[in-house]
Amino acid sequence: QVQLVESGGGLVQPGGSLRLSCAATGSISSSYSMGWHRQAPGKQRELVAVSISGGSTNYADSVKGRFTISRDNAKNTVYLQMNSLKPEDTAVYYCNQRVQDYTYRFYDYWGQGTQVTVSS
Repeated sequence: QVQLVESGGGLVQPGGSLRLSCAATGSISSSYSMGWHRQAPGKQRELVAVSISGGSTNYADSVKGRFTISRDNAKNTVYLQMNSLKPEDTAVYYCNQRVQDYTYRFYDYWGQGTQVTVSS
């Protein structure tokens, strides 16, 4: 059973930084992708950043230039470095692991989420 455990959330002032971590119980190197999503109150969950096997990364336009996703396959951990945080970044952040089976079907696994609050 895949388990993803996020950590690193908290309260930070506008302009500050946080680094989120997502530790997986299994290997992440064989995953199709590892990503971070977020959900603000009253809004749908949205993709923030994704690291696809092979090395490419994609970011939501709202976080480009401020957030960086990285992964340590040896530690089975994915990170999200968040700089220049804004109040609109306030949300619950979820780690996602997408795997693909031999039939090319995708399966998504989610962590429990970690709260990020940007406020003065």
